[in-house]
Amino acid sequence: MTQRDRAGASRREVLTGAVVVGAAPFLGRARNALAAGCTDSLPVTVSAYRTDRVAALANGQTGIDRCTVTFEEDAIGDMNSHAFDEPRTRTITEIGLHPFMLAYANEGFRDYTLLPIFLLRQFRHKSVFIRTDRGIERPEDLRGRRVGTPGYSSTSLTWIRGILDDEYGVKPNEIEWVVSAEDSSASASGKTSVQENLFPEGLDITTGPEGLDDSDLLEQGVVDALFHAAEPRCYQGGNPLVGRLFPDHRTVERAYFKRTGIFPIMHAVAIRSDVAAENPWLLKAVFDGFVEAKSAAYRQMAQLGWATNMLPWFGQELEDTKALMGPNFYSYGIDRNRKALETLFRYSYAQGLAKRELTVEDLFASTSLHFEDTP
Repeated sequence: MTQRDRAGASRREVLTGAVVVGAAPFLGRARNALAAGCTDSLPVTVSAYRTDRVAALANGQTGIDRCTVTFEEDAIGDMNSHAFDEPRTRTITEIGLHPFMLAYANEGFRDYTLLPIFLLRQFRHKSVFIRTDRGIERPEDLRGRRVGTPGYSSTSLTWIRGILDDEYGVKPNEIEWVVSAEDSSASASGKTSVQENLFPEGLDITTGPEGLDDSDLLEQGVVDALFHAAEPRCYQGGNPLVGRLFPDHRTVERAYFKRTGIFPIMHAVAIRSDVAAENPWLLKAVFDGFVEAKSAAYRQMAQLGWATNMLPWFGQELEDTKALMGPNFYSYGIDRNRKALETLFRYSYAQGLAKRELTVEDLFASTSLHFEDTP
């Protein structure tokens, strides 16, 4: 073997070793949980997206203490419907936060219990798309305009409307809403649940033409703007007549966090209430299991993110995020997230969606209110 070959082999060993070393504590805990489960193991089904903060749990690198985990990957709309309607067979599921709020407040839904595990968080200034030929340059220019949406009461759309009201004074009743007949992101998000299609009284809301999804509405000029959690097809395709209301949304969103301390929450985790009642220890075990899986993702990002992620300035972005938001920027638990939660509760009630303004104590399992996220 030449000196160059030996050097190349050494580099490969370093990369491989970093993965193994980074995973070692979590692999050990997962094996211990499985070993303990041989005599006292509760079989649980976990459903979620296979994101970086869930991957270690999904792949079996980490586990949930005293449980044997079966992982089922699914889309959020389908996970919502599975829990709210039928068949409700999954023990633990990722769930849309606002749909859960509406089911809880408006329908008396109690079949699942919410835990403060926030699997999806997104700033939402990025999610406002506009026609560039309609003279829309500021949020205030949305007044009197036709704005398309896929559904109306999803978590992301509730956040967008609330932020526009809080930050720029643009209220929902100042906009003409056009709900698309189809959702351009359905292949990734699943079918829209009933709770994402609630419409409050007193607004100008119409349904878009049959056969056109939200991207079509914007591209064909049926609407002046579009609110959507996902980038519409026409934007991704580079249509020059389609842009973002906030082109430099990163700067706007960083300023929003610095001013408010809010990192908007989209999805949480729910556990079947009957299983939790029979196994009260399971609530903390599930919380700790998801914290451990997130910790594995943090370690991966720090050790090998620069290699496994294709973004050329991944390291700088990670450092900038930590400098602004702290090392545990994707935090779980109530303490660091109470303001974000209460803001969404306020938005939902003010927008005529939830019948009452919820509280943290209403919505989350009482024993989970003091769970600590210490990755």
